[in-house]
Amino acid sequence: MMKFLKKSLTALASFFGFTSVSYAAVPASVTTGISDALADVGTIGAAILGVVIAIVAFNWLRRVIK
Repeated sequence: MMKFLKKSLTALASFFGFTSVSYAAVPASVTTGISDALADVGTIGAAILGVVIAIVAFNWLRRVIK
């Protein structure tokens, strides 16, 4: 039991030791590019979700009509 506890505490300590936060100086153009890409991904995701919902609704209506 002590061996398991010792290994667990060592793993926990190493996890918190390796998770340090670092900030790098990034040009503004990179930040803008990432923001634009995120907006594009959101738009495409919403369009795909809309298509999937339309297909499911169409199939549901076909099943109701039959």
